[in-house]
Amino acid sequence: MWLIKAGDEAIGYVALTLGYSLEYHGRDAFIDEIYIRESHRGKGAGARPIKFVEAACRSLEVQALHLEVERANIKARAFYHKVGFEDHDRYLLTKWIAS
Repeated sequence: MWLIKAGDEAIGYVALTLGYSLEYHGRDAFIDEIYIRESHRGKGAGARPIKFVEAACRSLEVQALHLEVERANIKARAFYHKVGFEDHDRYLLTKWIAS
């Protein structure tokens, strides 16, 4: 997990989790959380952490980086497409195991 700063001010955070996938040829990673304060959105504050995470993934020999976004969040979807993420037209299904 990394803190995102603008100068000395904390403006958000990004959390990365690691996994392993046969489909993606080995180690993969998931941007589990990314948050940028609303006052800093749309000003490039999100692109820099994505590039940082991509570099971290390369050093960790990650083959594929994933994230999820709500279908209704059009602005976020457009941003993620702009920085290189693709929609694979799949549904993420979840079953909670821990009670």
